[in-house]
Amino acid sequence: MNFIELLKAIILGIVQGITEWLPVSSTGHLILVEDFIKFSLSDIFVSTFFVVIQFGSILAVIVLFFRKLNPFDAGKTDIQKQETISLWIKIIVATVPAGIVGFLFDDAIEAALYNPTTVAVMLIGYGILFIIIESWQKRPKINDLMQLSYMKAVSIGLFQMLALIPGTSRSGATIIGAVLLGTSRYIAAEFSFFMAVPIMLGASGYKLLKAGLSFTGFEWLVLCSGALTAFLVSIFAIRFLMDYIKKHDFKVFGYYRIVLGILVLGYFYFIR
Repeated sequence: MNFIELLKAIILGIVQGITEWLPVSSTGHLILVEDFIKFSLSDIFVSTFFVVIQFGSILAVIVLFFRKLNPFDAGKTDIQKQETISLWIKIIVATVPAGIVGFLFDDAIEAALYNPTTVAVMLIGYGILFIIIESWQKRPKINDLMQLSYMKAVSIGLFQMLALIPGTSRSGATIIGAVLLGTSRYIAAEFSFFMAVPIMLGASGYKLLKAGLSFTGFEWLVLCSGALTAFLVSIFAIRFLMDYIKKHDFKVFGYYRIVLGILVLGYFYFIR
């Protein structure tokens, strides 16, 4: 039984690691997969698990972009260090809107919107939006993170608030927002990754404290196994996406979201 629970954590960690960074909604995938491999553990633990395994994904961003995000890197010039500090200020101000709303209304949002219908509608709706935006083909004005103003950073942060609705995809909402505001796909994806660091670290810490840290030794093992798996898989997922968007657009993710949304509706309302 214990081995099975660990295997479930690893499977869900794989799903989390792949879907957190691709704009396809990790929630949409996890809600489907978890319905097939439900944990035989407490509801409080399961609720906490799905938030805290994101910590593993965040570590992948920190590892991959450590030099770019480290303002104290000895190899950087004074100007580069100042630019890194400026980038962090932009990241922090961009995460404030979603952070405040998530802290105040997390339980209400989960109770009202965490259901297959909401997830499916958001998957399909944003999938269509991705296709429309990519068909627009507007030349980006921002091709470097230093060109991103504080006002645009805050505006992208407002788009991140939309990701509080299950099925939206945090990376999907922020990438769409950034592209609409004039950034290149590459910069949109990169800034989306950086914005995830404070918002997801905060969410993971808050969820653990809310749960009271009162898990058994085995539950901690399950939690750490899922987070470690998410970390390792995220390394590959992030590298894949950053290489992919150098030569391709996001349309394929739009089509994929539409198909997944239809599958969610079909499974939960006609098959399950």
